[in-house]
Amino acid sequence: MKTRIIIIDDHQLFREGVKRILQFEEGFEVVAEGTDGNEVLELVEKHRPDIVIMDINMPHMNGVEATKQIIESYPETKVVVLSIHDDENYVMRALQTGASGYLLKEMDADTLIEAIKVVAEGGSYLHPKVTHNLIKEYRRLAAGRSKREETKREVRLPLHLLTRRECEVLQLLADGKSNRGIGEALFISEKTVKNHVSNILQKLNVSDRTQAVVVAIKNGWVEVR
Repeated sequence: MKTRIIIIDDHQLFREGVKRILQFEEGFEVVAEGTDGNEVLELVEKHRPDIVIMDINMPHMNGVEATKQIIESYPETKVVVLSIHDDENYVMRALQTGASGYLLKEMDADTLIEAIKVVAEGGSYLHPKVTHNLIKEYRRLAAGRSKREETKREVRLPLHLLTRRECEVLQLLADGKSNRGIGEALFISEKTVKNHVSNILQKLNVSDRTQAVVVAIKNGWVEVR
């Protein structure tokens, strides 16, 4: 069965661009489009999508409030928020109201497709740049130390759990790299990167890449740069 998707964004050109990308993916079906927050609930009621892709800044009702209403009324529907903001306050507001994903509008097509697949399978997905910013803030608050003290923290590679290559991939995940960026950095294909990420999630017993990075930072397995 195809993943049924609704796109909500008041910028027609951007909305059409997202739709065009998704239409080329065999497992996706865009069932409706909308331009503002007021339309969301009606469209969800009518089409019962698996995923709503929605701008955080919209007329009449913003994406955060719309997300809250969708999750309360249709908990089986997942929401992926789109934004130009990578500030952790925006991200946390979206996640706290129930969003399963947060993407920056500077994303490439591969990131959009990957995010939808992850969310459709029950996971969560944050844009790599957003993940990096959140992790840096999390570590700063959790550690309660100065940036200089954090920099001196010794990194202990988890070679008892992961291969050396998987450790390299985990570090690049913490650096905020996308699968494509990791592949370019390590001179390997995106398919190989996806296999490594899948192995890392399984070995660390987590469901998505963000959780993997959080676990790695808690244990001192990566350096936050």
